[in-house]
Amino acid sequence: MLLVLLCLAQFMLIIDITVVQVALPSIGVDLGLDREALTWVVTTYTLCFGGLMVLGGRLADAFGARRILMTGLAVFTLASLLCGLAPGGASLIAGRGLQGVGAALLSPAALATITTVFHGERRTRALAVWAAIGGTGAAVGVLLGGLLTAGPGWAWAFFVNVPVGLIVLTALPSFVPSSAPAARQPLDLPGALLVTAATALLIYGLVIVGEAGWGTAGLWLGASALVYAVFVWVERVTGAPLMRAATMARRPVLSGTFVMLMATGLMLGLFFLSSLYLQRVLGYGALETGLLFLPVAIAITLGAHLGGRLIGKVGGRPVAVAAFLLTAAGAALMTRVSPEAGVYTTLLPGFVIAAFGIGPAFVTATATTMANVPPGEAGVASGVINTFHELGGSIGVAAVSSLAVGGFPEALAWCAGAAAVAGAVALGLVPSGRPAVLVGHGHGHVQEPTQGHGHAHSQGHGHGHG
Repeated sequence: MLLVLLCLAQFMLIIDITVVQVALPSIGVDLGLDREALTWVVTTYTLCFGGLMVLGGRLADAFGARRILMTGLAVFTLASLLCGLAPGGASLIAGRGLQGVGAALLSPAALATITTVFHGERRTRALAVWAAIGGTGAAVGVLLGGLLTAGPGWAWAFFVNVPVGLIVLTALPSFVPSSAPAARQPLDLPGALLVTAATALLIYGLVIVGEAGWGTAGLWLGASALVYAVFVWVERVTGAPLMRAATMARRPVLSGTFVMLMATGLMLGLFFLSSLYLQRVLGYGALETGLLFLPVAIAITLGAHLGGRLIGKVGGRPVAVAAFLLTAAGAALMTRVSPEAGVYTTLLPGFVIAAFGIGPAFVTATATTMANVPPGEAGVASGVINTFHELGGSIGVAAVSSLAVGGFPEALAWCAGAAAVAGAVALGLVPSGRPAVLVGHGHGHVQEPTQGHGHAHSQGHGHGHG
């Protein structure tokens, strides 16, 4: 029962990324939001989720997983209610940020609970179920987004979390044992705030470049680089850094963060473009869009499973390169979209091919990283990889949003080019050889307990979001 409740809570976090992608055009019409504001509706959630997730894991260690788990769930449930009731764009974006804070507390604490409560074979099975939530959440999210938006309205994409959250909040205390907090360590709050602020500045610069030009956007991008530099300095001098410089400098971690950043950026960027194109240009309804996205979400999951099998046979490097080249081919096919061309011969098959390529990239990012770092750095490395999963989504959506100012085919062509370049970089960056440990796909980046991941303090949260 504990696993069911934890997975249900995690499920809400995953669905809240995909469900909004389908509802986006309706939200824009109802609240009078432009492209820039709609971009923030997507990115604010993933920005706060990713930027604060490692801190959430550290808080679970410091104050006990149960306390942080319940706090995160309460914050996320309240934020969902505020999002559904939002009268305008500013309040909706603020609510999305609060959802991200709740998710950043909930997800690592839930995974820490699983790794603490379950042992041996039961833990392995529990982690496999946790990892599988990613693909399922992606598929259910796009369908639920279409059903709710076409039915009672987009606000119900958020309201649906409230009864689920309350049920889990009520039932969970009976099943989660009180955990003794670890020896109190200093928390790197400045580091968490700096990396979130730097990424927010980066996203803002990317969002406005389409209309404001590189002159104005360059100032924001420069400010972002400056704050990132301060973040790196803080991490070097603080006693308990969020991201240890020695870990970040390891080639497996560098390659894993790069592959994860590009894969998530491409995936959420393509969803963002496709949803707006289908509903704003072609006039498709939300339900029809959700149904069209269903094979895409399934393709991500199937690609991830295939990637997991192939990595054990041929190694991570060829899988990563092939994954990005497949994504580039799919995005290139999508560039043929036009109101005259049929969706079923251009956008949909291209998106399915691209998604099938993105799935193995997720697995490669995690498997090659976790198999090549010392056990003592497993928690930090896992937290870093999952942070870049969220931040990659934020950056990808911001970039394609600006590119779309020049037209949808042009933005899709940039996606194809970015995927091809990522494939070339992966050829030189991803470690060769077969990893010793394979892990869950998508965002369920959980490694086998044998890798020293005992209390998983800042890990993945089952996302293969579509």
